[in-house]
Amino acid sequence: MATQKPQRTPEEIEDMILRKIFLVTLKENPENPSSSSSDTRVVYLEMTAAEILSEGKSLLLSRDLMERVLIDRLSGEFPNSEPPFNYLIGCYKRAHEEIKKISNMKDKSLRSGMESAAKQAKKLAVSYARIHLGNPDLFSNGNLKDGNPKVGSSLSSSSPLFPLVFAEVSSGVMLDGFGGNDFGSRVDCPPGFLEDFFKDSDFDTLDPILKGLYEDLRGSVLKVSALGNFQQPLRALLYLVKFPVGAKSLVNHPWWIPKGVYLNGRVIEMTSILGPFFHVSALPDHTIFKSQPDVGQQCFSDASTRRAADLLSSFTTIKTLMNTLYDGLAEVLLCLLKNTETRDSVLEYLAEVINKNASRAHIQVDPISCASSGMFVNLSAVMLRLSEPFLDANLTKRDKIDPTYVFYCSRLDLRGLTALHATSEEVAEWIDKDNPVKTDGSGLNNDGENSLRQLQEASSSGSTPNVKPTRSSSEKAKYPFICECFFMTARVLNLGLLKAFSDFKHLVQDISRSEDTLATLKAMQGQAPSPQLELDISRLEKEIELYSQEKFCYEAQILRDGALIQQALSFYRLMVVWLVGLVGGFKMPLPPTCPMEFASMPEHFVEDAMELLIFASRIPKALDGVHSYVLDDFMKFIIMFMASPQFIKNPYLRAKMVEVLNCWMPRRSGSSATSTLFEVHQLSLEYLVRNLLKLYVDIEFTGSHTQFYDKFNIRHNIAELLEYLWQVPSHRNAWKQIAKEEEKGVYLNFLNFLINDSIYLLDESLNKILELKELEAEMSNTAEWERRPAQERQERTRLFHSQENIIRIDMKLANEDVSMLAFTSEQITAPFLLPEMVERVANMLNYFLLQLVGPQRKSLTLKDPEKYEFRPKELLKQIVRIYVHLARGDAKNIFPSAISSDGRSYNEQLFSAAADVLRRIGEDGRIIQDFIELGAKAKAAASEAMDTEAALGDIPDEFLDPIQYTLMKDPVILPSSRITIDRPVIQRHLLSDSTDPFNRSHLTSEMLIPNTELKARIEEFIRSQELKKHGEGLNMQSSKGTIQPTSGEMLID
Repeated sequence: MATQKPQRTPEEIEDMILRKIFLVTLKENPENPSSSSSDTRVVYLEMTAAEILSEGKSLLLSRDLMERVLIDRLSGEFPNSEPPFNYLIGCYKRAHEEIKKISNMKDKSLRSGMESAAKQAKKLAVSYARIHLGNPDLFSNGNLKDGNPKVGSSLSSSSPLFPLVFAEVSSGVMLDGFGGNDFGSRVDCPPGFLEDFFKDSDFDTLDPILKGLYEDLRGSVLKVSALGNFQQPLRALLYLVKFPVGAKSLVNHPWWIPKGVYLNGRVIEMTSILGPFFHVSALPDHTIFKSQPDVGQQCFSDASTRRAADLLSSFTTIKTLMNTLYDGLAEVLLCLLKNTETRDSVLEYLAEVINKNASRAHIQVDPISCASSGMFVNLSAVMLRLSEPFLDANLTKRDKIDPTYVFYCSRLDLRGLTALHATSEEVAEWIDKDNPVKTDGSGLNNDGENSLRQLQEASSSGSTPNVKPTRSSSEKAKYPFICECFFMTARVLNLGLLKAFSDFKHLVQDISRSEDTLATLKAMQGQAPSPQLELDISRLEKEIELYSQEKFCYEAQILRDGALIQQALSFYRLMVVWLVGLVGGFKMPLPPTCPMEFASMPEHFVEDAMELLIFASRIPKALDGVHSYVLDDFMKFIIMFMASPQFIKNPYLRAKMVEVLNCWMPRRSGSSATSTLFEVHQLSLEYLVRNLLKLYVDIEFTGSHTQFYDKFNIRHNIAELLEYLWQVPSHRNAWKQIAKEEEKGVYLNFLNFLINDSIYLLDESLNKILELKELEAEMSNTAEWERRPAQERQERTRLFHSQENIIRIDMKLANEDVSMLAFTSEQITAPFLLPEMVERVANMLNYFLLQLVGPQRKSLTLKDPEKYEFRPKELLKQIVRIYVHLARGDAKNIFPSAISSDGRSYNEQLFSAAADVLRRIGEDGRIIQDFIELGAKAKAAASEAMDTEAALGDIPDEFLDPIQYTLMKDPVILPSSRITIDRPVIQRHLLSDSTDPFNRSHLTSEMLIPNTELKARIEEFIRSQELKKHGEGLNMQSSKGTIQPTSGEMLID
């Protein structure tokens, strides 16, 4: 090695090293040509040499001359010379190599001096690289693009640092295949250059350079999908923000949070520095913003013909790539959040993204003004990762979550959201009172003074106009990061992951509808072919293919990501535990009044938790890895609030809780995680049946214009759950106890609505069957049918299919309700036989019996009754068993007279006709015998009623009930209208409607005023008529003979 030759002086060795590093010479013809001097890149600095000689110095390069020589080299124009930036990179690299050689020198003093010179050369190279990039026109060869390594047409105008950063973050990392196409593969970044470049420099020098780099990185992932190259730019971003100067520059970039009059959610996504990174996704987006490569087309086209293994491979690939993105973005944000200088900027960015995309919560989302689902699902996954530190099993940090954030945080706009119970006016009035928010010993904010101090600080921020601030009104309320992260995560999940669940559900429904329409069109094409139908079929098939691709994309990124679902479940477990803490913790009964802290919380906090549970429960094995205590907390929350309208006002939200439990029933769940929730859970055993019955009643009046139809779907879920619970002995015992305790309360109301629904659903179904048979007759008359216009045939065919669906649904619900009446009446009879209920029950049963064995029976014959859930034999068995169960429990023998008093449907011959059918279909003989005996009792009661009516003669109008025109037994006065009515009649009315039937004013049973004077007169009238009858010696037998039996010809046996 030349530097080790003893004949050279230290000055000569230093000169030789520096000439090699800077590729310059001060002598036109070096005495000893070396590798450096023979290099065509070596430049002779003639002018510099002349100046040095004029100063009386030797032409040897030294540390003192180093910077002067470097400036002259960069400023001059020399043939075959490299562009400035490439030259400086080369200098750094050569200095690095020389230091390696110098380390082998034996002379310590010489080695130390030469190392110092080479290190100074490295620093100079870095320093002038900064100067050059910050002022590209400073040196003669100042075009940044000249000599730049080409890394792709889209990056041709990028900073020279761009490929170096890519090369740095890609070294030793395999990025081939999906998600990686090495941008920096042709570029060699000298070890340590970038680290030296970005550290130990003032912010103003590096800021413009970093801003350009961030813009380049943003551009490199713009409209890139999950299958494109996003990994290198993401690694590069993370690499830069780990430098304090890089983090500061990023959050000070004008595009960190774009400004402008037309700023909206989509603008932030596409123009902010981080936006395009969050846009990388497998989920579908609007055509204008569609990313490439197309994930649906590339992975899931013609999925129905692909092997299952191929689809599984695509699912795994996409899930892996997306988790790489989630982890990288989470690390970027975490790095910025740990830096006290940049933390607030990150929170401001997140708040701006959330606030500008608030309309994503709407049913219809404008894709032009709102960010994509992909961005918000990605942001959901990232926020869940940031939340992990406070999602421990014991939720030990939940006391850091301050409910006053909802009212006083000026960063995130939460005050306009629908609250769990309070109206916006109530919340405003409560805040205006300057009432300190406290909790009630639930474990949240146990330090009362600290909580009060936090509230006072928040109040003084100026975020509410009616609070006198004690500080500058521009100063923001300070909340711990955990608190801010909690509320931001809740909002992001609402607008992101939960919205994606909803979109996926609607997509599946669209596919189902399209497939049904396609089947109908193909059937019509078979009957009456036309070119238009052929076009419609082809269009629909293409539409279904695109829908299917989108469905698989959702499945790949969300449904198949079990870890993402479980992270979300952990977050919402914290949500419900924290909310319960606001009302005193997991204990029943609930407080008599709802605390305003709870009532004011956004409704979607609870709704999102329920939607997540429903969605997760329907994904096979999604709950299997969930800890039992997580589901246990959800179960307790649901039982506490499902029947508590004074805490959660929205009945549809409480109904959603039943839907969750419905998914968890053992026969439906398929998950071992939910098997013990119903049968050994103490709160469940004590309150579940009671609250289900209460909700069944409450749901009658939801306040929605669709409440009449909504209630059937909700009650269907409740009925399925109740049927399951009846089979669990502990729950059945609780049910029987409730029926006993609440005989005239919630249980009677439940029974009333169950009967109402049963009558409506069965009646509706049977009428629709008659309409369907008319349509069938039309379509079966082929000659007449073919003569009709094609459009009319299409409309009639659609109507036919619509009627089929209605019958199927209504009949299923009717069967469910009748079944519940049958199995409960076997062990609970008292409520059925109350004065206000017994006639209602008897009328219902008589009506059903008339439909099933009366004259209309043959007209209800269907070719395939099972298709419509119409099982007349089973239905008849259920009806007869209800009759028999109630007769067996009728100690006072009031049921037979209730049966026979039904003037609309009762006929004694229906009982014998039904008994004949029961024998043919193999019903239990004891049931048949008891039923026949009941029929005989009803016949006798009818005869007795005729005698009594004849004995009473003409009854004064004032003794007759104004609604039913029957003799009153217990007259009461209605307080508002002052009308007198029979107590059982008005009580039956109040079961369904809590108003006075004559003027619609509010009315309850407790408000009824007994009319004792009228009751005494009625009783006196009855006694006098009986005495009169006895005195005249009326013949009772002849009275019975006046009953006119119904002709047997009307019945079908």
